[in-house]
Amino acid sequence: MKVVYDPEVDILTIVFSEADVEESHEDRSGAILDYDASGNLVGLEILNASKQVNNPLQLEHVITG
Repeated sequence: MKVVYDPEVDILTIVFSEADVEESHEDRSGAILDYDASGNLVGLEILNASKQVNNPLQLEHVITG
C-alpha cells in the first residue's frame, strides 16, 4: 500500500494495488474510488484533502491484534 499527498493539488491518494484502474467513481464527499477490471478496489483519492483530513501530511501506522 502506498499513501501520497500532493499539496499543490490538495489530493491524498491511497493505492491498495498496482493493478490498472479500469473504472472510477466519485462520491458526494469528494472521494474517488478506483477499481480494476475485476471490480476490486485498487485505490482511493480524496479531493480537497486539507479540508477533509485533519493533517494530510501526518500518517500514523497502527497494527492491532
